[in-house]
Amino acid sequence: MRHHTRLGIAVASAAVVSLALTGCGGSGETADSGSNSSSETPESITWMTVLHTPTTPEAGGPVQTAIEEYTGTDVEFQWVPAASSDDKMSAALASDSLADITLLNNPANTAVRQAMKSGQFWDVEQYLEDYPNLAEINEQTIASARVDGKLYGVPIQKPVARYGVLVRQDWLDNLGLEVPHTIEELSEVALAFTNDDPDGNGVNDTTGFIDRAESFQVGFKSLSGYFGAGNVFELNDDDEVVPSFQTDAFKDAMEWYRDLYEQGAVNGEFVTMQKSNQQDAIAQGKGGIVVTGLFEARNYMNLAKSANPDTPMAWALVNDITFEDVPRRILSDTNGGFGGWFAMSKTKVEDEAELTSILAFIDKLLDEEPFIAMTNGIEGEHYTVDADDVLTITDQTKWEQEVQPYSSSRPSDNVVTFKSTTPYVDEGNEKMAENTEFAVINIALPLSSDEYDRSWTTILKGANDAYNKYMVGQLDMDGYEDAIDKLSGQGLDTIIEEFTASYAENE
Repeated sequence: MRHHTRLGIAVASAAVVSLALTGCGGSGETADSGSNSSSETPESITWMTVLHTPTTPEAGGPVQTAIEEYTGTDVEFQWVPAASSDDKMSAALASDSLADITLLNNPANTAVRQAMKSGQFWDVEQYLEDYPNLAEINEQTIASARVDGKLYGVPIQKPVARYGVLVRQDWLDNLGLEVPHTIEELSEVALAFTNDDPDGNGVNDTTGFIDRAESFQVGFKSLSGYFGAGNVFELNDDDEVVPSFQTDAFKDAMEWYRDLYEQGAVNGEFVTMQKSNQQDAIAQGKGGIVVTGLFEARNYMNLAKSANPDTPMAWALVNDITFEDVPRRILSDTNGGFGGWFAMSKTKVEDEAELTSILAFIDKLLDEEPFIAMTNGIEGEHYTVDADDVLTITDQTKWEQEVQPYSSSRPSDNVVTFKSTTPYVDEGNEKMAENTEFAVINIALPLSSDEYDRSWTTILKGANDAYNKYMVGQLDMDGYEDAIDKLSGQGLDTIIEEFTASYAENE
């Protein structure tokens, strides 16, 4: 795997390295330079997208205006709150009440995959070469985005692997501990953070890990990768494509993590804790280890400083945890750099001319100017850039309200980056770039299974429930294995057979 030395902004963070261009959008060209005769953007579009912030940006605000002026297209945004996006998108698919562009950000959503296979969306692959930015989309990203060999939307481009382990550096210093780089060292730190009063307040009120309800698919999943578990699916010694939650490495990781949980080194309520509550707990200093995107350190700092400007909080960003003789690895949290689709419904977008004009609009969003607007806002209004290309957000609250909602709607995170004055931003981006070399990608992404498209969401929920019950002591390992065995007859065996056959065909 090629090691990309630069990756763009990973989330709604204000920003990152100096106008270093990667992949799409690097040329500064617009879609009008493409060869497609229908490359004019539409006069107006509707755009259904996901909202990851507490408030909806005001219609006609500065970022929307910047997008409209650059593309020549009036945009009506339809915001869907992230917490209910799967259900709302499924309902919209069922009723065919979609927008001209619909952002589908969960590639594993059964309803989405079935809608794609039923012909509800345009296959856009043949058109991409006609647009300068869309033509540059990485082949791995396109391969991950295909469903049954078809590309039912423009793939959203992400850094390949953003995760690591964040550890409170000030707590390590208080206890005279080194930054952990192995699972064994991580265990020692987690227990010390639980038992040895790392914040020095004389009260037994801290823990090691702060995890949340998505542990099985997010935090713990990443930890299981260090033990050698695959990324959702993997190839076993018999050349079968199997779910990682069935493997010995995954179960070894579960036993290790439950042991820490039983010793109080994982927050007791994690199976019901929502992300916002997890962030609050971290900001309040209730725990000192988080398995998450390396970009999150800056966000935790901002939360802590807003509550206490003199917070002692400091973070170590660790991206090289290893376990015994397992080679260094990190599970890709972005499907190998693929974050979903900008999909065009055949009901809303009725002909090829309309489709190509919308593709021209998306292509223009991959230029520098709209990317910067959707990431940082308007220069002089939300941010400044000095002579060394270092970017400073001038009004954090204004940026959060007017700009941050748009960042998760960018067709790529990898267009332009800036140096940042914000602590941990540059370090996080450097370490995410390092991760690319060691990334483990879900082997099943380009494979086909009708049963997966029908039933994976239900099977995953069953496996998740079994993991939660094991973690809190309602099941032992035999009980966990029995629960997973029951899923075999609910479609899991068929998924394994179909993915294995698909893998053999694609070999």
